[in-house]
This record gives sequence, structure tokens and C-alpha cells, in this order.
Amino acid sequence: MGLPLTGHVSVDDSARLIRNYRYAVERAMRALGGWIALTPDVSAKLLMGRHVWDLAQHAEAFGKRLPELRAPAQVSEPANERVVAFMDALEEPETPQQTVERLVGVYRVLKPHLRASYHDYLLRANAVYEPPTRRILSRCIDDERRHIVAGETIIGHLCATPALTARALAWQRRLERLLAAAGGVTGDGLPPSPPGAGDAPMEMSDDAREFIRLEAPMASWPVPQDLRDALDSLGSSLLARNRAALARWLAAGVSPDPVCLALGAATLTSHRLVAIARLGHQRLVKWRLEGPDASVTVLGRWVPGPEGWRVVTLDVARIELPGLAEPRR
Repeated sequence: MGLPLTGHVSVDDSARLIRNYRYAVERAMRALGGWIALTPDVSAKLLMGRHVWDLAQHAEAFGKRLPELRAPAQVSEPANERVVAFMDALEEPETPQQTVERLVGVYRVLKPHLRASYHDYLLRANAVYEPPTRRILSRCIDDERRHIVAGETIIGHLCATPALTARALAWQRRLERLLAAAGGVTGDGLPPSPPGAGDAPMEMSDDAREFIRLEAPMASWPVPQDLRDALDSLGSSLLARNRAALARWLAAGVSPDPVCLALGAATLTSHRLVAIARLGHQRLVKWRLEGPDASVTVLGRWVPGPEGWRVVTLDVARIELPGLAEPRR
């Protein structure tokens, strides 16, 4: 006997659902990507950065499926204006202090709903003539399940006080009401949560506990003593705008003039090492110069040689001036 032709969803309905999904996924992807720069919490940054790529793959897969359903490719469409209002509200938290709200909207409201809606559609999509759609949905369900668990881990980490926990719950309830009023992202109502919605294997390096461990400050940077001495000397030379002392650490052909010019006449009174990364035998270093007039971020790339460590590139990456809305770059 052949497989029964049950679970029929028309071609037009399939195309509509996929456009609705792509709209929600595309907006979530853009929101997460934009929030990365606004989010001070390292664990949340890493979470967002990891999942932006997955959402981009979902949007691409949905978009490529549309022409096979006799619809224009890569089109996103909200089911109704209330879906637009829900997504607008989800994107509202933009200040650095609203990390919890950003994560709650995506990981406690939108993604659990998407997972439930994908699962509902998968149950109705016929296994005989909709295998491409079913494969896309299965992949998205697996990713969303993994995302939800990782997101909940970071939310739990950040909600360190009763006040933050209450704030997270209030924001969740507000968005859930908006989503229910929209009938979900497809406008067809809110499907029930599928079985096992709260469990996901920590696969593909999405164990969010590792993000939290990376957020913890180190007692000290693992820097060789000779390089540490060189960094301290160069930092002091930058503070003093001492071109001769600065040139002592620069490789042949690297001029101190552009950096000294960029520092201008601002009063800078202290310097500190804020980040260092190893790239083969080289070191990528970030300093912070601070004073009453400005805070300056300087980037340098150091390489070892016969005469010791030398800087092969040196740039002022960021200048923040008190009282200005936007930092000078």
C-alpha cells in the first residue's frame, strides 16, 4: 500500500505560511544583529551572534522554497497588522540596560511560538508531496529548540534579582498578549506547545553555560613579561604624546604621527590593557586611555622579532568625549 495522502495543505496556503514565517524570522534576525552592539553583557552578545546566523539560514531556506510553490522568491509578508505591531514591540528595548527584555522577547515569546507553529505545520504537511517543506521545518524546529534552551540559560543568569525577574515576566506577558491578539505570526491562532519543548541537547556548541564562563573577568591577562613591559612603556608614551619614546616600539615603516594626531589635545591621565588575543605568533592588543576630557581606545598588533616585540599596526579605534551624544571614531 502507498502512503495515505492525508494532512493536505494547499500550495497557496503553504506559500502564505512560509512568507509569514520568513517575515518573523527576518525581523528577529535583524533585531538580534542590531542589538549585539547595544548589549554590554558578553554572554548575551555571544548568544545573539551565534543565533543570527541560524536565523539567516532559516530565512534563506524559506525564501528559496517559495518559487517551488509558484510564488516569488525571498518574499516576506506579515499575516496582519497586529503581527507587525507585535514585532515592533519586540524590537522596542534598545538601551544597554534592557538586555533582559530583548532576550525575553525573542527566547521566551517569539521562538517558542515559532517552534510550536512549525511543529503544527509539520503535522499537517503531507509526507508524500511536501518533503522539501517538511525538511526545512524539521531543521528549523531543531534549531529553535536548541536556541530556546540556550536563551533561557542566559536569561536565568542575567535575572540575578527579584526585580529583574519581575521585569522579565512583565515584559513577557505584554508580548504574549500582543502575539495572541495577532493570532500568532501566521494569523491562524496559537498552536499548543509540542511535546519536549523544554528539552534540547547541547549540541553544535550551543551550551550557553560556556558563554557565561567567557563573561567572567580574568584575574590577569596571560601576557609574557617582556611584552607586558613593552605594553606599559607604549601606553605611557601614548599618554605623553612622546613621539620618540613611541617610535621605540614601532616596527620599521610605522609612523607615530597619525595616532598622536588622532589623540589631539585631550588630557589623558591613565592607561590600561583591556583585551589581548593571540593570533599565531602575533598579539592583538586593545588599550584604554582615560582622562577628564576623553576616553580613547587604541588597537595595536605586536609581533616578536630579533629586537623584541614591535608594533606593526597602531590605530585609534574610538574616542569618546563627555557631553557628546555620539563617540568620535
